[in-house]
Amino acid sequence: MRPAPEAHLRLAFRSEEEARAIHEAIRPDNELLPQGLSIEGALSGRVVELHVVCEKGLESLWATLDDLLACVQAAERALEQVKQDPSGPEGGGPARI
Repeated sequence: MRPAPEAHLRLAFRSEEEARAIHEAIRPDNELLPQGLSIEGALSGRVVELHVVCEKGLESLWATLDDLLACVQAAERALEQVKQDPSGPEGGGPARI
């Protein structure tokens, strides 16, 4: 039996706060996964580490990595937006839900 394709990503950020925010932002996406897919994440200082195992083959692993990195990029953009305008929506502070 051929071993399942896997990848290990190590993403370094400018600060521990940024790494923590990114890690928290992508974590919900990694909790309910289809059978045959495993994503484990760890936070260590300024570094987010992700270990991805995909039993569905290399093409599926690549698609998963692409999706995961797109989520990281979206979280980075959102964090940058918050840094630029910390007053929140319409200048009135954080949105209330």
